[in-house]
Parts: sequence; C-alpha cells; structure tokens
Amino acid sequence: MKHRRHLIAMFFSFLALLINQPASAFDPDALTMLKKSVLDWNAMRIVNPTKQIDLYKAILEDTNLTGANLSRTVLVRAELNGSTLNMADMTASNLMMAFMQRANLKDTDLTGAYLVKANLKKAFMKGAKFTHANLQNANMRWAMLESADLSKADMANTILFEANLENANLKGTNLKGALFIEQANLSGAILSNDTILPSGEKATSSWSARHNAKFINETVTSRIIYNTQPPVELVENEPAPVLLPAGYTMLPQTENRIKESLIAEDVESWNKMRGLNPKVGVTLKEEKLENSNLKGINLRQAVLAGSSFEGASLDNANMAGADLSSANFHKADMKSAQLQGANLHGANLDRAFLKGANLSKANLSNSLLYGAILVGANLSEANLEGASLFDADLEGANLEGANLKGSNITDANFKNATLSTLTILPSGIKATSGWAALKEAIFANKTQ
Repeated sequence: MKHRRHLIAMFFSFLALLINQPASAFDPDALTMLKKSVLDWNAMRIVNPTKQIDLYKAILEDTNLTGANLSRTVLVRAELNGSTLNMADMTASNLMMAFMQRANLKDTDLTGAYLVKANLKKAFMKGAKFTHANLQNANMRWAMLESADLSKADMANTILFEANLENANLKGTNLKGALFIEQANLSGAILSNDTILPSGEKATSSWSARHNAKFINETVTSRIIYNTQPPVELVENEPAPVLLPAGYTMLPQTENRIKESLIAEDVESWNKMRGLNPKVGVTLKEEKLENSNLKGINLRQAVLAGSSFEGASLDNANMAGADLSSANFHKADMKSAQLQGANLHGANLDRAFLKGANLSKANLSNSLLYGAILVGANLSEANLEGASLFDADLEGANLEGANLKGSNITDANFKNATLSTLTILPSGIKATSGWAALKEAIFANKTQ
C-alpha cells in the first residue's frame, strides 16, 4: 500500500510537471510566417537555431514548403496532405499522427524524425532520408520510397501495401510486424543481417533473393530504441507514463493535449490515470483518432462530440454515458463496448461492428447504422428514433422498450431479437407478437 501511494504521488507529480513546464506553446505567428514565406521562415530559424517551434495541428494542406527548415519542429497531427516538402530539413521533427497523404517529400531529410502513426498514404518520398526515424504503425500504403534511406529506421507494424521500396536502403531497419510487405516492391532494395523482417527474424540472403532484393553482411550495431526509460522510478510491474522521443518535452503541454497523447498512444497509462482520479472530466471535442488501437479504453462520461473514430479498434471500450453526438465510428470495431446511456445522436455507425455491445438507454436518434453488426447487442430502452438501420444485423439483440419510431429498417435482420410491448415500432405504435413473428423475433409481454 505504501508503494502504491508513492506511485500515485509520483504519477500525478509527473503530470503536474508536464502541465506547468515552461515549454513552448502553439505559435500562430510562426505558422503565418511559414505559410507566407519559406525564405523568411528559414532566416528566422538561422537567427534562432535552438528554438523549438510548436505547430501542433497546423493546417498546411497543399502548401509549398520546398526547402523549409522544419528541424525539431512539433507538427503533431499537422495537416500536410498534398503539401510540397521537397528537400526540406525535418530532422528530429515530431510528426506523430500527422496527415501527409499525397505529400511530396523528394530528397527530404527526416533523420531521427518521430512519425508514429503518421499517414503517408500515396506520399512521394523518392530519395528521402529516414535514418533512425520512428515510423511505427505509420500508413505507407502506395507510398513512393524509391532510393529512400531507411537504414536503422523503426518501421514496426507499418502498412506497406504496394509501397515502392525499389533500391531503398533497409540495412538495420526494423520491419517487425510490418503489413503487406509481400505486396510491396523490394526490387533492388538493400537488406542486411541486421534487418528485422516482419516475422521478427533477421533477414537472410534467401529471403532477400525471393523478394528481388540485395543482401549484405555488416557488423551488427546497436539498434535505436524509443520510449524505454521512464522519467521516474516506478514500482515493479506498474505501467510507466506515456513518453515522447528522446530530446522532446511533452508537447503540447496543456492538460487536454496530454490527454490526447495518452489516448492515442498509451491506453494502459490513460486507464491508469483515470482509475487513480475517476472524477476528472474529459473534454476532447472533434478529435481525430482514426484507426487508433483503443481496445479497453476508459472513456466513461467523456465529451467527444464530433470526434472521428473511423476504423478504430474499440473492443471492450467503456464509453458509458459519454457524449458522442455526431461522432464518426465508420467501420469501427466495437465488440462488447459499454455504451449504456451514451449520447450518439446523429453519430455515424455505418458498418460498425457492435456485436455484444451494451447500448441500453443510449440515445441513437438520427444515427446512421447502415449495415451495422448489432448481433447480441443490448438496445433495451435505447432511443433509435429516426435512425437508419438499413441492412443492419440485429440477430439476438435486446430491443425491449427500444424506440424505433421513424427509423428505416429496410432489410434489417431481427431474427431472434427480443421485443416487448414497450418497444415502439417505426410506425409509432407498440410492438405486437404478430409483428415480431413476421420478423422471426421473440416477443415478451412486459408491462410499464
């Protein structure tokens, strides 16, 4: 117990330190300068070479930033889709979860950059340098990486579907868990005995030959390691707080931004924080958490209205009582999620997988549930007024007392779903045993 109290005190002291540290904040003037003139921006960087600039969530879509000095710049979740960053200096920049689809990064220097979960889909990165960069879980589908230097980069769990890695340098690269590498073009790419394959094993000459790649033997060197040393001494077997790359402070540094980083990058530490202080409210409206692994996350009573969880993994997540109005859960995995009493008014649950989810007393009015899988879900007393349930699978679902007034149930499957006399049908009248029989559902006689 004494050790636990000590851990709790240290954990919140650490968070307080992060919140109050004299780190840089988002710099709107710097963003304006960057958009207006790369020449002036670079001049400013020469005058202040050590200044760390925070451009968190900066909107830079389709911007011409050719040759810009963005080294050590915080670009977490920045919008860089379609931007031109040819020959830019982005060494040691923080691009965690940045959106860089179709961006031009020819001959760009990203040495030591932090690109965890960055979206680089269809980005043109011919000749770019990623030595020692952290690209874990990055989306590099259809990316052009011809002749890129990815030596000693951490590419664990990256998506490489039809990525072009022709003549790329993959010596000492960590590809453990990388997806769809069999569909990637590795013709002429250089691998070594220090390259880690998706299987977790070291590359061999035979594996390289099968993929039209080159293989060389080199002296094995120590691999770069990210986020392994906690900033405080912790009790054995207790989870450490979320960390950023070596040399970075926790940016952005406000309380909500710390929460965002914990949610996106370290569910275990996030749940630990919420467990230690369950009364702390969470307000993170319109957050972009697409394709995030949020299994088992505690977002109970959180305010996440308008946020996007498209394609996210939310199995067993606790979102009871949360405000998720107008949120986007398109194709999200939400098996056994706890959503009782949640506000999902106008939410997009198009083809969401909600098998076994608890949606009792949830507000799903005007929500989109097209093709949603709701097998075995608990929808008792849920408000589904005006909801679109076209082609939804409600087999075995509990609809006792649910309000389906004005909902579209075309081609919906109600087989073995349970209705009661308190269930309101799309017509506005109460359910009957006859209606239930037509839908192969189960009818329960219940009184108010």
